Parts: sequence; structure tokens; C-alpha cells
Amino acid sequence: MDTESTHSGYSYHSSRSGRSNRHGDRSRERHKTSSKDSVRSEKSVVINPPDTPSQESPVTNGEPLPGEPTPAEDQGDDAQDDNWGETTTAVTGTSELSISQEEVVGLGKGLHDRTEDFRRYLPLAVGSLVGLLVLATPLAFLLLPVFMWPDRLQACGTACEGLFLSLAFKLLILLMAMWALFLKPGRASLPRVCVYRAFLTTLTLLLTMSYWLFFGVRILEAQDEDYHGIVQFAVSLVDSQLFVHYLAVVLLELRHLQPCYSVCVIRSTDGETRHYNIGQLSVQKAALTILEYYYRDFPLHNPALLSASKHRAAKHLAGLKVYNVDAPGNTAGAQPGNGNQSRAMVTAAAKRKDSAHNELYYEEADYERRVRKRRARLVVAVEEAFTHIRRMKKEDEQATPSDIMDVREAALAIFPSMARALQKYLRTTRRQHCHSMESIQKHLAFCLVNNMSPKAFLEGYLAPGPTLQYGPERWMADQWTLVSEASVTSGLKEGSDFLLRCLDFNLAVTVKGIPYIRLTEEFIDPKSHKFILLLQSETSV
Repeated sequence: MDTESTHSGYSYHSSRSGRSNRHGDRSRERHKTSSKDSVRSEKSVVINPPDTPSQESPVTNGEPLPGEPTPAEDQGDDAQDDNWGETTTAVTGTSELSISQEEVVGLGKGLHDRTEDFRRYLPLAVGSLVGLLVLATPLAFLLLPVFMWPDRLQACGTACEGLFLSLAFKLLILLMAMWALFLKPGRASLPRVCVYRAFLTTLTLLLTMSYWLFFGVRILEAQDEDYHGIVQFAVSLVDSQLFVHYLAVVLLELRHLQPCYSVCVIRSTDGETRHYNIGQLSVQKAALTILEYYYRDFPLHNPALLSASKHRAAKHLAGLKVYNVDAPGNTAGAQPGNGNQSRAMVTAAAKRKDSAHNELYYEEADYERRVRKRRARLVVAVEEAFTHIRRMKKEDEQATPSDIMDVREAALAIFPSMARALQKYLRTTRRQHCHSMESIQKHLAFCLVNNMSPKAFLEGYLAPGPTLQYGPERWMADQWTLVSEASVTSGLKEGSDFLLRCLDFNLAVTVKGIPYIRLTEEFIDPKSHKFILLLQSETSV
């Protein structure tokens, strides 16, 4: 296709001929593709985004499952259409502006990011505006009479000046309390507004507006001369706001501390299960709390470990061969020995199915043996590397300052001696994608700086750690979807359940109530423990 030719808006025949040629090429390509597809059998194809595993087709370290077509088989049919979105040229008579598909995706992503930022900082902005209104209202009550009718105001005595001092400290306490409770960035973006926060904001605005109406009607219009009473009015507003803040502390921070429910969290892919006790929370707040526990307690989700069972199932299915000896077009079925041979193969396949548990047992035993072997080699390699470092440290004490290596150079020097053993161990345990070479070297330098032992260095690689131990790029879940039959703003109830869905797996949450415990007391008389030992004179004691 000639993408550099220039067409006029009024050259009808040239554009028509170009379109006819392109149409002929596309028809021929469709004819070739249809002829190739007619030979193949029909298959159901699931298209996934690049480098994004799904639940139906988890990551298998780049190796296709047995029985599935390899990427090289389908590459021949689609090679000519890989870059069709970049090489296609749309020619019009009024515009020469073109935009690529990547730019369109970038525009949508930028708009989505701006929307997420707006939703994230909107509660903080609303809280800041309400806080400014709450703090500025008492000061306005004190300053407006001074500026509007200063000549008619009565003098402020000692009691009035004491109220000024009380008002100043109360406003300072209220400012610090609002900063500690409300003016902090949100931990997550919830699907609905928090009911208690909305109630407290409405109550604060209603209280402030009520005081403003009373101030406008009884003080501003009448131009009250009693400045001592105006100061007391402002102090009463600050007292009311402090009580509202106390109510906010009870509803937002103290109400859910007492455990009321026991929740069971199950990961859908590998069945990893945890149990937690939570208090009186809404569904969305409980989901947020569970996700915080998940990143702290659950091991990192590893899709590579899930491919072993699928390999085993595909291998078993590939070994089954069933022949239809009664088919009308099967000439081999007329031979007398083929029927018995087919029945013998079906019987052998059934016996192989019965021995599947033996294959699983020996496969797991062989895997554990290889893991122990790789682990032993890794431990020995790391201990030798750390011993070499201690020896080098003693030599550096006697060397000149110009010959002393820093920690980064020492880590780079001993890393090759343990890199091969560590790489083989991580490949055997299918966790090589969780650790990069840069992160391993950084962790090694950290252990050398703090004089840690080889066991402390290996602890993060011998066993899978929690999700937060790894970088955010390894989490594979940055956006969650809450699926619940009940309203997400309603409270938790006995027997309720909901689902937390991300890209690769789900978290199924079941809620059970903590039973009422009846504890009784049983009194034991101290005199009941006393006894008398009677000794006979005939005995040898």
C-alpha cells in the first residue's frame, strides 16, 4: 500500500481506483484466510491483552499447554495484519490530520487518571472547606460588631477577656483535632460515600448555618450592644463544634474496634485462606479492611504454580485414544483383531486413570526432592560468599584507604558466586519473576551494611513473603471490584457474603457472627483442699 501518495479531494477516479485495488487485495486475503481456516477444525479462541494473564489461561512461563496450538502456528495467518492499524491511511478531501490508536488510548487513559485524582482528592477538599468555615465563623462573630458599630459596643471587662482566652485555646484544640481526624489523604477510593462522614458533614453545616441565622437576626439587625454576650455566643458555638468532633471520633474511630464478626477470606485460584475478626462496619469499609489484611498476610499470588495441574490434566487427556470400530468408513474395523485391540487400549487408558494418584504422588515427591537439592546448594553458596566477605573485611582493615571497596562494590563482587544457585532455585520454585537482579543486589548490599547473617539474607527467597514485600509491579492487582447483593453502604450481617474481584483472581468473603459467650463462676471452698494423713505405728514409715 502506498502511504506516501497525495490525493486531491476532487480526484474521484484516482481515489475510486485506489479503493478498488485495496478492495481486491482484501478480498483475496480473505479468500486465502477462509481457505486455510476451512482445513482446520473449529476452535474457541479467547483473546487476552498482551502480558496480562487471566483466570482461564494463567501464566505458564511462556510454554503452551499440551494439546493447544503454539503461537508459531497462528503467526503465518495473521502476520500480514499485525500492523494494519498503523499502515492504513484514510484519505479525505477536507482534512489531512491523522491520529494513531496509541494516541487515542493515551487520551482515554489520561482522562481516566484525571477522574481518579478528582475522586481521590474531592473528600479532602470538601473537608478543608468545611473546616475553614467552622474555624472562621467564631472569629467572624467577634469581628463583625467591632467593624460595623464600634461606638455603640459596651466595654469588655475581665470576664469577657477571660472568654477570649478560652475561645483561643478551644479553637486551637479544634484545629488540631480536625487535622488529625479529617485532613489526611484517603487510603482508597470507595464506590459510595461513607454514611457517617456524610452525616457528620451535614450536621456540622446545619449547626453552623443555624448559628449564622441566629446571629444575623438577633445581633446584626438589632445591633446588640452587649459585647460580652456576643463573645459568650461565639464560645457556645465552639463548644458545640467540639461535641460534634467527639461524636465523629466515636462513630469513625471507636465504634468498629470491638470485634463482632469473623470473616473467612478465600483466594479463588489456589485456595489460600485467612480468618479475621472485625467490628461493626459497612460492606465497603469491611472490603477495604480485608484488602489491607490481604496485602499484609497473604503470600504473593503466583500464577506459575497453577500450571502444574493443567499440564497433568492435558497430559492425561493426550494419552487417551478412542477408536470407533463400528464406523461405516473404517476399513480397519472389518479386520477381526482390531476390535479386541481397541478394547485393550481403552482398558489400558482406564487403568492409567486409576493410577493418576500414583503419578501425582511421585511427581510431588520428585518436586520436593529437587527443591531440597536446589535449596542446599543455594545455602552453601551463600554461606561461602559471606565467609569470603568477612575475610575481605579483615584484609581491608590492614589495607590502605584507597584500596577499600564500598558496600555496593562488595555486593557486586560476591553476587556472581551465588547467582547461578539462586537463579536455579527460583526457577525450580517458579518464583523467578518475583525477584529482579537489581533488587537482589540491593538486598545483598543492605544485609552487608547491617552485618546480617546468610540466613537473614536467604529468608526472603526460601519462602514466599507477603504481597507488600514485593514491588507494586508484582502485585498484579491495583483495581478491585466489589460484588455484593446487599448495598455496600449497609452494615455487615450474619451469613452475608461478597466478592472482591481483580484481574487474575477473586477473594470470596463469608461473614459469621461471633457467638455470645456465657461465662459462669464456680466457687471452690479453700477448706476442701485440706486432708489428714494417718500413719500406723506398725508401718516402716
